[in-house]
Amino acid sequence: MPNTILIGAPIDDGQRRAGCVMGPTAYRVAGIAAAIRDCGHGVSDWGDVALPELREARCANSAVHSLPQVLGWSQVLADRVDDALSEGAMPIIMGGDHSLALGSVAGAATFAARQDRPLFLLWLDAHSDFHTPMTTTSGNLHGTPVAYIAGRDGFDPFPAFPKPIPAERICLYGIRSVDPAEHAALLDHDIAINDMRVLDERGIVAPLREFLDQVREMGGMLHVSLDVDFLDPSIAPAVGTTVPGGTTFREAHLVMELLHESALVTSLDLVELNPFLDERGRTAKLMVELVGSLMGRKVFDRPTRSY
Repeated sequence: MPNTILIGAPIDDGQRRAGCVMGPTAYRVAGIAAAIRDCGHGVSDWGDVALPELREARCANSAVHSLPQVLGWSQVLADRVDDALSEGAMPIIMGGDHSLALGSVAGAATFAARQDRPLFLLWLDAHSDFHTPMTTTSGNLHGTPVAYIAGRDGFDPFPAFPKPIPAERICLYGIRSVDPAEHAALLDHDIAINDMRVLDERGIVAPLREFLDQVREMGGMLHVSLDVDFLDPSIAPAVGTTVPGGTTFREAHLVMELLHESALVTSLDLVELNPFLDERGRTAKLMVELVGSLMGRKVFDRPTRSY
């Protein structure tokens, strides 16, 4: 696994519940850099991205809010992620709400296209995020990244996604909350949907290994987008979109351990952490522990918890 670059994305504009803007600071306070170094990897912190000068932008769907801001964040994040990958590093984007993936995955796609390598997406989330700006009823653009990445119509005035990821190279994993409009659209796409029913029946390992085998066989790059609500809210309360029935502590660590063993992950999002909703930093610490597992920390390396 290459050296890592931390990129803070203090973004609140993709939804309406304030607090995600504090996410990057919470990850730093929880010791993300030290956790990566302890696993033997180099780490650089490029600080937080800042909004560029905003351009006027409108959407035909009047429910959509903060469109100029989301477009601005997407632009700077795409450039930053491309820069990090171009340095041979693995960018870790510390968010911030999930609208940041509109930019982070675009940056990874731009780099992958330049390298003539296929990009794959592993979406660890309670939600499918398959709305477009035209189908969302909440107007929250954090529910649209997968649709944008897959090349769905309805994203004016967003720039065209650099090279849309074919449906068969996208894996939704841990899904358990899908709106009717998203469900109907997903039926028209061949995206692997490993919802919690699938994981309950087949187990955590088999569906993930099948997807990783695809990435390996095609010599692909793998972008992983980890939403706090992938985890059960009983162990990760610091998120504004809690859905019961998420992955357990051990299941989540097992996913990260399998990803480490695959040596396929080339970029990572950490999204939707809202420290204002946390309990003494427990969610931020757990997310940092998961990064540790992704970077190679073993079960027997873990210290006894102090909280």
